[in-house]
Amino acid sequence: MATKRLVKIHPKFKLNGSSYTTETLRAQAYEFIKEGEPYQEAVGNFLLDWLNDSKYILTHTSGSTGAPKPIKILKQHMFHSALATAKYFSLPEKTTALLCLPVGFIAGKMMIARALVLGWHLDMAIPKSNPLDAVFRRYDFCAMTPFQLDNSLGRLHLIKKLIVGGGAVSPALLQRLKEVDTKIYETYGMTETVTHIAVRRINSKKEKQQLIPFKTMPKVTVSVDERSCLIIKAKAVSRDPVITNDVVELLSHKRFIWLGRIDNVVNSGGIKLFPEQIEEKLATVIDVPFFVGGVPDEQLGQKLVLFVEHRQPYAFAKADIAQLELDKYEIPKAVYTLASFDRTDNGKLRRGQTIRRFLIAQKAH
Repeated sequence: MATKRLVKIHPKFKLNGSSYTTETLRAQAYEFIKEGEPYQEAVGNFLLDWLNDSKYILTHTSGSTGAPKPIKILKQHMFHSALATAKYFSLPEKTTALLCLPVGFIAGKMMIARALVLGWHLDMAIPKSNPLDAVFRRYDFCAMTPFQLDNSLGRLHLIKKLIVGGGAVSPALLQRLKEVDTKIYETYGMTETVTHIAVRRINSKKEKQQLIPFKTMPKVTVSVDERSCLIIKAKAVSRDPVITNDVVELLSHKRFIWLGRIDNVVNSGGIKLFPEQIEEKLATVIDVPFFVGGVPDEQLGQKLVLFVEHRQPYAFAKADIAQLELDKYEIPKAVYTLASFDRTDNGKLRRGQTIRRFLIAQKAH
């Protein structure tokens, strides 16, 4: 099958209500860089990169598992990703879309790329925690982080379809989304796969099962390696298979349940514990930012502990934990209160770095 040719600017494309040619869009990009706010400057820089003769866009990984790394993404792969999104979510030309993600990372870049190549009408909002606060019109499509979504519940009626990614959606947030009419999809993907390669609807009125699997996008298949970590084959967006560190329960070559990251697994006395699964249960009784992780233990090798982000020492009721029906190995052996967690520039928790900082502080005392 012939590869579709990259179209850099669709004739129906609009940005903030205006149509553009290559020349006028380049001029607008320079204006954003010279006179705009920092978020507009980032948009301007991306537009210039998109319009230049290079086959690649330079971006950075999110940095949630280490320092952000520079990575080159083919513009042709971004084009293919945009086409897949349009097909999967039925988003034709003239779709109205809102950009409220930072453009420093791939998710924000792809919102602009989709609009450019699909002929969407894209408006820009400040990428802040409550991006819909100053929005007074309806949009067909938007992408947010879980944190933004949690802060936008009162105004979600302005968005018809919304994708959420860049972090796990908490059980508490999932519960609140059940009453929302907006069609909301959690995405699975990474910089290396040019954003999402799988999605799951998380607020369907029909879907009753608790663990809704991710379903891959068109022309994407998945398998697992000997670690039970996901392998992604998506030739339209990556020449080689992408081997991840995400442990999954594989249901088919198109469907899987995400269990957690292998680098977060706690081996406590020979029992493998997935922090993300335990956190889902704990989230129903803990109302402050938290995570669980492993710290060295002489008897168990590692013991599971709870880290809480709070200014004061935090204690949870043992009765609350008892009602969760946690396995005995899943009950945190200690609770540590930290004034702040380490996070990336786009708000992702840096678990390993936070734990290392805690252990260094412990040794110093």
